[in-house]
Amino acid sequence: MLNRILGAIVRAALVVSLIVWPSVFLPNVSGDSAQVIALIALFGAALTFFEYVSAYPGLVEFRDAPPFNRIRFGSLYATVILLTVIMQGTVNPSVLSVLVTAIGGLIGYVMDFPFSPVRLIILVLPSDMPLEQVALVRVAAGMSYLISLVSLCVFYIALRLGNWPAKNGTFNVWINLPTFDPTAGGDVVARLTRDARLNIILGFLLPFLIPAVLKSAATLFGTITVENYQSLIWAVSAWAFLPASLFMRGIAMGRVADMISDKRRQTYAKADLDHQPA
Repeated sequence: MLNRILGAIVRAALVVSLIVWPSVFLPNVSGDSAQVIALIALFGAALTFFEYVSAYPGLVEFRDAPPFNRIRFGSLYATVILLTVIMQGTVNPSVLSVLVTAIGGLIGYVMDFPFSPVRLIILVLPSDMPLEQVALVRVAAGMSYLISLVSLCVFYIALRLGNWPAKNGTFNVWINLPTFDPTAGGDVVARLTRDARLNIILGFLLPFLIPAVLKSAATLFGTITVENYQSLIWAVSAWAFLPASLFMRGIAMGRVADMISDKRRQTYAKADLDHQPA
């Protein structure tokens, strides 16, 4: 119980640091914005603490199946930190900000080809936007997309080499998939496989759909600007993180479906051996 409480406190503190990071290190953050961010950070910390301190399932999936959530959170954390460094470098350049900006600019330039996610996010911007701001968005998009791809590779390697999630013992569907009801009807393996494929498809399409939605919203609510660095950081982070998160969820649910299918085959094979005549 003590380890669970300490783990919940550490996770809550990490969530707070993630939320407040841009407002702490970016210049010209208004007092009202800081208060709103502090309120959101407290809410996120409370939600995380009560989620992980409880022995019963809540909203977080794969809660007891590391490193799934650790990789997802780590990728989002790294994205927010590095984008903050990039934005801070536009005002107070440093060796680190120049290095991170150069890496993001290189990835953004390589991925800025017709119909690519980076090109689509660039096309959302107003045509009269200064080239410096367009380049800044390209750098942010390139860096965030690179981190999302790296997180996918890390999770896939952990899944294959670490035999995830079997290495952690028995896999409790009720705890790790609280939103999935095994008794809702239909074969569990078929439903998990269907949900896995749906998540993978959405993960593939979201980088293309999000710019289209933003472009449509711009015609209704006005043009999009990047003058607010905090908004830019969270928008680009969500644009890269959500598809990667859905990809990981689809891969994870497919893995669970394979585990259940393998367990069934082993059970049926054992039953056949037990019923064979001596």
